[in-house]
Amino acid sequence: MLSARKPDPTIIIIFGAGGDLCWRKLLPAIYNLYLDNWLPDNFAVVGLDIKEMSDDQFRQRINDGINKFSRRGKANENEWQKFASSLSYQKADFTDKNNYQQLAQRLLSIESPWGKKSNRVFYLAIPPLFIQDITENLSSSNIAQDDLLDRIVIEKPFGHDLESARKLNKILGNIFNECQIYRIDHYLGKETVQNMMAFRFANALFEPIWNRNFIDHVQITVSEEVGVEHRGSYYDHAGALRDMIQNHILQLLCLTAMEPPVSFSADEVRNKKVDVLRAIRKYKPEDVHNVSVRGQYGGGWLEGNKIVGYKEEPGVNPQSNIETFAAIKFFIDNWRWQDVPFYIRTGKRLPVKTSVITIQFRPVPHSAFPNESIENWQPNRLIINIQPEMGIRLRFQAKQPGLKMLLTPVDMIFNYENAYKTEPPEAYETLLLDVMLGDATLFMRSDQVEAAWELLMPIIETWESATPTDFPNYSGGTWGPEAAEALIARDGKNWLILPAINHSNSK
Repeated sequence: MLSARKPDPTIIIIFGAGGDLCWRKLLPAIYNLYLDNWLPDNFAVVGLDIKEMSDDQFRQRINDGINKFSRRGKANENEWQKFASSLSYQKADFTDKNNYQQLAQRLLSIESPWGKKSNRVFYLAIPPLFIQDITENLSSSNIAQDDLLDRIVIEKPFGHDLESARKLNKILGNIFNECQIYRIDHYLGKETVQNMMAFRFANALFEPIWNRNFIDHVQITVSEEVGVEHRGSYYDHAGALRDMIQNHILQLLCLTAMEPPVSFSADEVRNKKVDVLRAIRKYKPEDVHNVSVRGQYGGGWLEGNKIVGYKEEPGVNPQSNIETFAAIKFFIDNWRWQDVPFYIRTGKRLPVKTSVITIQFRPVPHSAFPNESIENWQPNRLIINIQPEMGIRLRFQAKQPGLKMLLTPVDMIFNYENAYKTEPPEAYETLLLDVMLGDATLFMRSDQVEAAWELLMPIIETWESATPTDFPNYSGGTWGPEAAEALIARDGKNWLILPAINHSNSK
């Protein structure tokens, strides 16, 4: 999480610097940190990729990316020229040890005028198959030997299943200490996600009722309007469970359900998250059908446009049985949450793009009002919007103006855009600064990754052992398969989607 201090001298080495992630996200984020005066005076970026590029060509590509994707828009020419002087590029085959000797010399030549060794951040914006080669070559070339200054950043996916996750953690652990490894999940850098801990643990109002005695159930919805777009070849080997639930959504669940930490040190916060994952009820294969639903979108209509089904998307196997929608009911078996259901769902080609956590409270134990007064009664709810709008909404009952006693639900709304005039940083800005500062609070630890996979493996294995006969089972532009509605309806509940915070007429 953001500190009040700047990092010490830092070099960020980006493997895969010719790819989309660097172009769209990483360098625009670093440039914004530069504009906000968060970067140290001694700072450099070295990009590595198999593509042939000069330093000037690399800088031009990055300038194009900043102009298209930075939250500030087109780069200021004077500021850009100052920033660009810190960028350089090296053509490299990640499997060739000679390239690492060249990199070692380059890093020493950058640090030499600074008069001290810098933080070295090795950012692996590459397919997972290169991780072992890169880590072993970094070790054999003596580039990453300092436990305090050298850090490695790994993008998801963190494995494909429990076995591969353990193998990946072992590969990394053979070269780096756990304190040097930063497994990045951009969801954890979002302002509203970070605000979850402030909301819960800095306010005496909610924490006393944040338990099974007052909360009826919790819903987490992460929906996307888009299909798989250009990620068809990747997604067709991943699916909704691996792509969204194993990392993003389980992280949101952990933040919602974790116990208060003793301090906000990285390991203390992460210990509490692991406790949640270990307390989530593990399902047997015979239980999976009763607590989970999978789906795949077919053709349909979205915002007046005709859309194709998943199997017609580029890069997707026409006989694919990969799920593009998943819904699961979880239980957390501990004192705070026993028997409180946590319903989660995620999917592509749904009606809106949203990430929202809804906490629904239990009804009052006794209503003294006549039936005609509570005709419009709705349960008390706390709604935390993560994207695309950021804010928190509290829904409660109030008397409607007039001579009769009529109760109606009203909302109290905290809206980031209205409350703060400064634009919030992008998630990658927050996370990259934390890496430079050596703060691992918002990053996943190895035991957390493995606990998440262990939780999901019975569902993954059960789904993979039985071929679905009804795919596609929901039309693009709808809220998923009917079975998802039945999953929650069996408990007498329904999925909730509330108006966007910026477009509500509630007071």
